[in-house]
Amino acid sequence: MHQTKREVDLIIISDLHLGTYGCHAEELLSYLKSVHPKKLILNGDIIDIWQFSKRYWPTSHMKVVKHILGLIAKGVEVVYITGNHDEVLRKFVGFKLGSFSIENKVVLDLDGKSAWCFHGDVFDVTMQHSKWLARLGSQGYDFLILLNRLINYVGKLAGKGPISMSKKIKNSVKSAVSYINDFEKTATDIAILNGYDYVVCGHIHQPAIKSIKTKLGETTYLNSGDWIENLTALEYHLGVWKLYSYEIDHIATTLSESEDPLVELNKTELFNLMQLEFNQMNL
Repeated sequence: MHQTKREVDLIIISDLHLGTYGCHAEELLSYLKSVHPKKLILNGDIIDIWQFSKRYWPTSHMKVVKHILGLIAKGVEVVYITGNHDEVLRKFVGFKLGSFSIENKVVLDLDGKSAWCFHGDVFDVTMQHSKWLARLGSQGYDFLILLNRLINYVGKLAGKGPISMSKKIKNSVKSAVSYINDFEKTATDIAILNGYDYVVCGHIHQPAIKSIKTKLGETTYLNSGDWIENLTALEYHLGVWKLYSYEIDHIATTLSESEDPLVELNKTELFNLMQLEFNQMNL
């Protein structure tokens, strides 16, 4: 049975980490196929170029890229905001092709209110001074996610529900909780000082919508989460923000795929196919 796509004025997704074992690309594709956005913002860490050398690029990951290219071909405005895992794209900031553009940050006018949107790694001290340590931590995180999937698979066979090892670690380690709180405080303080009504980030994999009020003013902090653990996105429609969660979306979770299968691709084949897709967009 054909399902009508949900109309959404704006969708913001981040931290997909395509090219890693932890990315839930199939679930992401089901979500993207269930909605019809007027504008899509990819808020950083979309393709994990840090770990791309491991030659891991499943069919489902390529299908996500093809779907986004299809949106661009149909005239949907797509803004790619660079993150730390895809920072190599920062040399292309300002690039525009049809309805597609690459930026470091954007300020949106949403029904007369301003939304400051950026990835958020600019606040990360580790990223600023010890990139090698951040990269090492990223590899460890990816291994933890892979191990977590194996544990959950065995647990499912035993009739047990899924667990998130990384969430348990984040919630139990005081420094991790403090880092998240500091990140949110820094983002909101700067947003208030600059008079932004909304500040929209990714990076820390913690989905949220919070109204923050200080002595200097107030703003709304939003974080789109990720597609590694939380499977979340931000949606703005008819003047209202919503934190989307794939786990409670019964339409997207039952949406079947109808696209032709693709073979797994190495790096050369991937970029050749992406170039071909761009050439066929007729923009």
